[in-house]
Amino acid sequence: MTANDSPGLKLIALDSEDLEVFSAHLQDAVINVTEMTFLKAERRFAAIANRFDWSDALSASRSRRRGYTRRRTGLRFENVLGAQLANIDLTDKRQMLNVLAIRFEPTAAPEGHVLISCAGGAAIRLHVECLEAELMDLGAAWATKSKPDHPDDETS
Repeated sequence: MTANDSPGLKLIALDSEDLEVFSAHLQDAVINVTEMTFLKAERRFAAIANRFDWSDALSASRSRRRGYTRRRTGLRFENVLGAQLANIDLTDKRQMLNVLAIRFEPTAAPEGHVLISCAGGAAIRLHVECLEAELMDLGAAWATKSKPDHPDDETS
């Protein structure tokens, strides 16, 4: 089975530890601002990202292949009471967000804020009644020659 044929991720997050797993998988994912939405009436935030497959990049079998992989990945948060953006222009249809990390900041349990931090100071802050999220790969992986660069990362 090649990386392009391997099964994709399907994860749920119900607490901050689960969300840390999401964060690891979504590090260096890119999201076009046209592929994210806050559905106020449904209390849902959803986005589609092009996820760099870090699991594949760091696997021992990768050394037998050239290149790396990315996957289309859906991200969904339920029970969202509000959404705030920082340094994101929704009218710029070409704006791409490069995800750095996702974390949960509790307030009055089980409420809190989900913070999606992106490069360049961009951020999405979701006020959630409780943490309930899903991350799911939407199709086959595709090859990419480049790997995101982290100069202070010894595994580069």
